[in-house]
Amino acid sequence: MKKAFVKSYGCQMNAYDAGRMSDLLASQGYAATESVEEADVVVLNTCHIREKAADKVYSELGRLRVLKTARAEAGLDTRIVVAGCVAQAEGKEILARAPSVDVVVGPQNYHRLPDLLTRSASTRVVDTEFPVEDKFDHLPIRRTAAVSSFLTVQEGCDKFCAFCVVPYTRGAEVSRSVEAILDEARKLVRGGARELTLIGQNVNAYHGAGADGVPVTLPALMRALESIPGLLRLRYTTSHPNDMADDLVRAHGEIAALMPYLHLPVQSGSTRVLQAMNRKHTGDEYRRLIERVRRVRPDIALSSDFIVGFPGETDVEFDETMRLVAEIGFASAYSFKYSPRPGTPAAEREDAVPEAVKSERLAALQALLDDQRHAFNASAVGHVVEVLVEKAGRHPGQVAGKTPHLLPVQFDAPAATIGTVVPVRVVRAGSNSLFGEAVTDEAAAA
Repeated sequence: MKKAFVKSYGCQMNAYDAGRMSDLLASQGYAATESVEEADVVVLNTCHIREKAADKVYSELGRLRVLKTARAEAGLDTRIVVAGCVAQAEGKEILARAPSVDVVVGPQNYHRLPDLLTRSASTRVVDTEFPVEDKFDHLPIRRTAAVSSFLTVQEGCDKFCAFCVVPYTRGAEVSRSVEAILDEARKLVRGGARELTLIGQNVNAYHGAGADGVPVTLPALMRALESIPGLLRLRYTTSHPNDMADDLVRAHGEIAALMPYLHLPVQSGSTRVLQAMNRKHTGDEYRRLIERVRRVRPDIALSSDFIVGFPGETDVEFDETMRLVAEIGFASAYSFKYSPRPGTPAAEREDAVPEAVKSERLAALQALLDDQRHAFNASAVGHVVEVLVEKAGRHPGQVAGKTPHLLPVQFDAPAATIGTVVPVRVVRAGSNSLFGEAVTDEAAAA
């Protein structure tokens, strides 16, 4: 049997796309393998958000070239596919820099992968045009699903932040219809999913067609999804502050299945830097938005994205980011040094912050964010939390799952609890996980 190895870099959207490519290859007779050495097809699903992510791809392609040569000497054919956002941005350059690559395919075209592999038998192929057809109409039915699964509801972004390549690699904002999303969601639930994370480059800008053809908002979609029997939890990511409309804020206090967790990137606490980033919101507007969310859901766990060292950022402006973090408090966050991406407006600026200064600022920010994360995790100790069990744990007799606040928990329980919600008393907070003990209803109430 032919075998396929699929490796994904970057965001949740890429993880979702990688899964769909695996499904697609399975429908063509390829068994999934975790060993790249035995793969007949190797797919690298790439990310282009930061420079290091793209560098990793070329480094990986160098190793794959050696592997492909060794397999060829053993009489084995190997096709190498570069998919995703690096493929979209650097299609022909990839072929020039990596002669071992057979197929380059953008994120909107991976539904064409079987045909592209066939064509690659006689010529190297690049497919990065934005297609007219909807790729989701051409993907195979998903028959199995993880307990916690991703579901794409929206793609693309119209915000054009000065540092970001997404509008160029993923295209304009497009939302799937409610009917199409509900159909896939029902299949995922039948396949074992109990929690769905709705994903998109700017998911809270969702405006898919409802039953009557009129566009609906993300809260309306979530209310429709909530009615699916067997679906226990909903989440969504990633969002833009300017699309946190009143109905979405209210949804955090009204939709029972929507978990008390919000990932809402702010990027900087400095209004001048935010303007230079073309974010179209200020630091104070972000603070007021968080206050509104906390009024309807006081226990919400907040997550965000931060960029330090954006061109022209001063010490004072970085301090404004630190002050915003200290005032708001985050349960988790992603923070990075600014990395210029070719083709973006910020890459043309000549007022770069020195690398040493960026590193110093990032270390200070991450220290503060880590303190907040550890404090948030520690606050769960002694409390009973509802854990959706997702998989077996690291040790025999152990299972692992997540709390409503997206905190990973490990505890002893039979494998039969996978896919169910179990009350767990947290007894210890580790560096990245909580550890607990399953409790009965009587004990939880005590």
